Amino acid sequence: MVYLRETRGRFQPSELLEMCKDVCEAMEYLESKQFLHRDLAARNCLVNDQGIVKVSDFGLSRYVLDDEYTSSMGSKFPVRWSPPEVLLYSKFSSKSDVWAFGVLMWEVYSLGKMPYERFNNSETTEHVTQGLRLYRPQLASERIYAIMYSCWHEVGLIPTSTHSSCLPQPICKSA
Repeated sequence: MVYLRETRGRFQPSELLEMCKDVCEAMEYLESKQFLHRDLAARNCLVNDQGIVKVSDFGLSRYVLDDEYTSSMGSKFPVRWSPPEVLLYSKFSSKSDVWAFGVLMWEVYSLGKMPYERFNNSETTEHVTQGLRLYRPQLASERIYAIMYSCWHEVGLIPTSTHSSCLPQPICKSA
């Protein structure tokens, strides 16, 4: 996130998309190995000298056999990156990582802004569970925002299997 803030104004839309694609591929790999990250956010990504983004901070990650993990009550989790089923029932799945990926895309295209910046965590929980979603960042095209938004559907409609379903190839080439 610091990288995005410190280099504001220096990115082309294709570079922002490439950052998201790097994260997408990393998350696809984690999912293929049956891991839930549970804390995907720009603050947990590293950028090397070539501009390649690496996902880091696996402190909350879990190995799952059935694509679902229910945390115990009182467990800490990143509210602003969490879908309604996590906020309400503490149920994590690959779909909650897809949701967080959409929020990460929003962070990238807003150049490091805090999601739901005008709300505290309680207000964020209330708004998200009532259907409020993040606005389209100025640097995100309508097509890119549609991809972000598809990550924030209700649990039954969130893309399944891999995160690459959030970044279709034609989008990657044309954005």
